[in-house]
Amino acid sequence: MPQMMPLSWITLFAVFSTTLIIFASTNYFTSTLKPKHTTKKAITKKMMNWKW
Repeated sequence: MPQMMPLSWITLFAVFSTTLIIFASTNYFTSTLKPKHTTKKAITKKMMNWKW
């Protein structure tokens, strides 16, 4: 099997790197972000009286 010249390896690396960056950035920016709730619900504490 003939070996590829080094320029081809650099070209393949550049192509795969750019596609990885493109897909990663599109996946990051197209993800649906959940809106943060501004109102916080108060945590109700129930006191339990244990009768032993």
